[in-house]
Amino acid sequence: MPRFYCPTPLATGLQLDLPAGAARHVQVLRLQPGDTLTLFNGEGGEYEATVERMGRSDVGVHIGVHTPIEREARRAIHLAIGMPANDRMDWLVEKATELGVASIQPLMTERTVLRLDGDRAAKKAAHWQSVAVAACEQCGRNRVPLIHPVTNLSTWIKTTGEALAHTKCLLSLREGTQPLRERMAAADSLGSDCGLTFLSGPEGGLGFAEEALAVAAGFAPVSLGERVLRAETAALAALTLVA
Repeated sequence: MPRFYCPTPLATGLQLDLPAGAARHVQVLRLQPGDTLTLFNGEGGEYEATVERMGRSDVGVHIGVHTPIEREARRAIHLAIGMPANDRMDWLVEKATELGVASIQPLMTERTVLRLDGDRAAKKAAHWQSVAVAACEQCGRNRVPLIHPVTNLSTWIKTTGEALAHTKCLLSLREGTQPLRERMAAADSLGSDCGLTFLSGPEGGLGFAEEALAVAAGFAPVSLGERVLRAETAALAALTLVA
């Protein structure tokens, strides 16, 4: 059954016009009155809906039964990532969403190739949010991860990173770092209600000063093994091990 994100209040028995994006997809699929689809608004669970009217640019539906199903990871996993270049960030957002990430913080770091500010940064963040929505429609998630506005690493650590009360891990290639599996065994003893934030660098990783800043803010350096992974691969490997 086709699934669409509908960021409006939903309730059984309600009749409404789908938002423009969802309506366009319904028309592309050539659905007809009487066909059923699934809607979710990010507030939990999903609704069965029936197409009642197909206009030239609008689609009217009747909202049916609500199913309180959730497909989230057992703990809230957040990813703060030095943005990889080109279209790799799009791919990272899509796959991280499929793996159950709760939020993504795009960061500019010392070695970040992709530099964004002002309107360009806002447009990129909005684009990545739409990528996350599409991934939720495809993979069955009913809660859309939040894509935070782009910011630089030092600002994020000082305003957010230091205040995080849950487990904080820094993906690092430095010698002497603790294997992620060992770190997660310790975190598991705190229960699944304890959230987790991964901080990972862009191509080339974080600089020495940046890692020192993160460690001072309470991030524990962890390793994924001896092989050097691409920036987007490392982040997704960490999410996979945890989720």
